[in-house]
Amino acid sequence: MTLNVQRLTADIAVAGQLDPAAMAEAAAAGFRSVVNNRPDFEGGPTQPTSASIEAAARAAGLEYAWLPVAPSLQTPEQIARFAALLDSMPKPMLAFCRTGTRSGKLVQAALGG
Repeated sequence: MTLNVQRLTADIAVAGQLDPAAMAEAAAAGFRSVVNNRPDFEGGPTQPTSASIEAAARAAGLEYAWLPVAPSLQTPEQIARFAALLDSMPKPMLAFCRTGTRSGKLVQAALGG
């Protein structure tokens, strides 16, 4: 897998669905933490689980958080939780979901935009 990211700020990028193998690639690209915004099995039984991605992320030396959110609605609580992750996790950070759109919306909302 080739890591295809969109930088939103100097410290935050988003991407579409990542698999466990992408975690080593993310670490090699300089990311220090990863946030998975996709619910398990949202895309069906072949979608990698959060647990499998977390294991690979930690093996690659990355911090990892799972904050599953629906594509169409990010609640104020989820935005606040994402803002807390932005404050507490090492940077640069990579957040991902199915296409990167909902992660981008979370970043924007958490940063007050």
